[in-house]
Amino acid sequence: MKIVTTTSEPRTPEGDLAKSLALEHSRLCARVALDNKAHDVLILDMRAITPLFDYFVLATGTSRRQIHTIAEEIDAAMRAEGETRHGLEGYEPGRWVVLDYGDVVVHLFDPDKRAYYMLEDLFADAPPVKF
Repeated sequence: MKIVTTTSEPRTPEGDLAKSLALEHSRLCARVALDNKAHDVLILDMRAITPLFDYFVLATGTSRRQIHTIAEEIDAAMRAEGETRHGLEGYEPGRWVVLDYGDVVVHLFDPDKRAYYMLEDLFADAPPVKF
């Protein structure tokens, strides 16, 4: 499935700065996940696919406790950057946690849920981002 949106917004320094911040925040989330022993960490550039957000960060944790720790550490790192979390889903069950920071959406999975949903395959048209 490929959803392509186009906009005719002019490039502005403010717009470029926001895009740059979103990229840096996605990289920060990925690094925090790795620092907390997450596996298969991936950033997908979603800008050409959806107007709702710019980057997906995907990571796998091995236990509910680890997934909770990763979510809490990412949230602390993003708060330190002045970012506010807009939404949190799945925290109590802890098998798939979604953190929404507006331009960056973080998905933390246990191995079974990651294999079941295969978001990186669903959004295969989204280029991965190096970090």
